[in-house]
Amino acid sequence: MFSYWLDLWSLTPDGAPIHTPTSDLLPVLRDGKHAMLKVARAAEEERGHQLMVWWNGQGAARVLKHEGAALLMERLGSGPSLVTLAQAGEDNQATRILCGTAARLHAPRAQPYPELVPLDHWFRALEAAASDGGLLARSWETAQDLLRRPQQVCPLHGDIHHGNVLRSSQGRWLAIDPKGLIGERTFDFANVLCNPTLDHARRPGRLAQQATVLAEAARLSRRRLLQWTVAYAGLSAAWHLEDGQKQQAQKVMELGEIALAEL
Repeated sequence: MFSYWLDLWSLTPDGAPIHTPTSDLLPVLRDGKHAMLKVARAAEEERGHQLMVWWNGQGAARVLKHEGAALLMERLGSGPSLVTLAQAGEDNQATRILCGTAARLHAPRAQPYPELVPLDHWFRALEAAASDGGLLARSWETAQDLLRRPQQVCPLHGDIHHGNVLRSSQGRWLAIDPKGLIGERTFDFANVLCNPTLDHARRPGRLAQQATVLAEAARLSRRRLLQWTVAYAGLSAAWHLEDGQKQQAQKVMELGEIALAEL
């Protein structure tokens, strides 16, 4: 699956392959420098590749080559991760780093952005699950209100969290693995409050504190951020239920209830 791209771009394997449900990755060397080859197996990943090219290394890993389903980018992961930082008691610092990276991703650019998926399309899974009632229904009601009146619309990463922003060898925190959406800027921060793990995110007082830190750092309405967190928690739960992951769905719905209580 990698041989064509290895030959085309004169790459040398430099580690074990990584396989996800939607892509295959391989650490490589290019002219003696560390890089990562990613080959998409889903349209969502290919849209993400195009967005990475558009970002041009501003807030995201620098793209070295791109053709079709394949993307060659700088390899990240130098030093402690944001997951480690948050779990070591530096939650505020990790959140501010994520906000700084997101600000660079969301900054206006002169070039037209690539074709992206409207955010409301993503929420169809929640619409389908809303008939189950409870938090799912409340989340869908909240999502509809937000989606009807979006604010500060821009290209979105779609999956910003502690594991998708990594440190480069130059010490910059850069994003990987975007989903390629277009919608309200605040949405991109809701997943931060659901990470680095659901157990960590559900600690007493954690969501309230990080919502305050995040709203200040990203210059957002705290209330609107919490509303998007309720909407996102329902959407995430709907996805987990589709995959038969009832325990994960229950945890994220509990997080949604915490966000609701803060409103």
